[in-house]
Amino acid sequence: MPHRLTIIGSGPGGYVAAIRAAQKGARVTLIEEAEVGGTCLNWGCIPTKTLLASAEALMHARNAPDMGVITGGDVGFDLSRIRDRKDKVVATQVKGVRELLKRNGVNLLPARGSILSEDVVRAVQKDGTTQDIGSDSIIIATGSRPSRLPGIAFDGERIITSDEAVQMKRVPKSLLIIGAGVIGCEFAFIYRALGTEVTLVEMMEHAVATEDREISELIERELKKAKIKLVLKERAERVAASAEGVTVVLAGGRELRVDQVLVSIGRSYNSDNIGLDDVGIERGRRGEIVVNERMETNVKGIYAIGDVTGKVLLAHVASRQGIVAVENILGGDERMDYEAVPAAVFTMPEIGSVGLREHEASARGIPVRTGRFQYRALGKAHAMGEIVGLFKVVADARTDKVLGVHICGAHASDLVHEGALAIRLGATARQLGSMIHAHPTLAEGIMEAMEDVHGTAIHGMPRSG
Repeated sequence: MPHRLTIIGSGPGGYVAAIRAAQKGARVTLIEEAEVGGTCLNWGCIPTKTLLASAEALMHARNAPDMGVITGGDVGFDLSRIRDRKDKVVATQVKGVRELLKRNGVNLLPARGSILSEDVVRAVQKDGTTQDIGSDSIIIATGSRPSRLPGIAFDGERIITSDEAVQMKRVPKSLLIIGAGVIGCEFAFIYRALGTEVTLVEMMEHAVATEDREISELIERELKKAKIKLVLKERAERVAASAEGVTVVLAGGRELRVDQVLVSIGRSYNSDNIGLDDVGIERGRRGEIVVNERMETNVKGIYAIGDVTGKVLLAHVASRQGIVAVENILGGDERMDYEAVPAAVFTMPEIGSVGLREHEASARGIPVRTGRFQYRALGKAHAMGEIVGLFKVVADARTDKVLGVHICGAHASDLVHEGALAIRLGATARQLGSMIHAHPTLAEGIMEAMEDVHGTAIHGMPRSG
């Protein structure tokens, strides 16, 4: 008899796990109360990157004369067409996922799932109809949602989260974004390209503070060049909306009046009201489901993957966790490894990072050597008109193994995977520096940064001393 697997949530963790399990012969029921694809496909990765593509197209059109291209008049945009294109891209991707599930024989059940026991999941449909599903194993993949600041009345119009921001019903004259992390900075550049006066308020010392310090500083310079106001080491004390706009009072006493406020302070885990307490599943202090490296919870036969585990809140991590969980459920012995997880931030310019930042290596007591290379030293960057950017390599000073690669510049999200492979295979900076890279390409910057670890970059500035 096929193994009966029930999965709650069809985001990039849940639907990938469902397909892999079906490929391996399991009988899979996938429960989803909203739409397949989860946050990533419907409210996060895909819609924001589609909006970004429109914003970048607008920027390129404005800069076309610099490339010798005459556009024939003022460049503008049609918000409804931008929004329609975004919706079409999302719908196409959703249709594709649904078709994949169907072709692999996954039973997709539109309902809200909750755990009744170690081997039963209850599905409640919108009309109140319930169905109890017997299961040999269960995977929880319920994801996360935008965190909300207490005391703020979110109305979806004047005071919004990223969920409303991707709908882009209008382009506000002025926008204050609370939180200069990944999501906040991405939206800052998008709205600014469309003409909005943008202010970012951040409690930390840097924008995108999770990145390497030099990368954060580069993005801060680009925010300034884009005329995006950045207020650091400050927090919003009070936020109040009226018919005229929104008033934001900062902790330092400063008062700001804007047309709209976007709160982007992180994510909260969807671990409530799904039966965890009834079966004794352990949760952490932030509400995340506690799992081991096999993606097992403390209850035998029940696994958790994706954002709800609080590990690394990235779609591709959720997908890998889903595959690891399925392999273990069906008799394998897989472990999650988070050391070589690439991350991409779609600011202007992009950020691509993998492995340890320099300050993280220092905190672990690891002696390091670093290499750097500027985009402006690459012929391809000049040809493209994309000379702003930096490649940075962090290598172990004792073994020369690559510990981290951090890139800010055009196509950084694509280029970073060479660094991920290096870390995964334990390659050294010398090995990557001696690998022949095609010319002219942006990837040459990785080679030169690897050579700079030892002060031998051909096109880099000589090191003093």
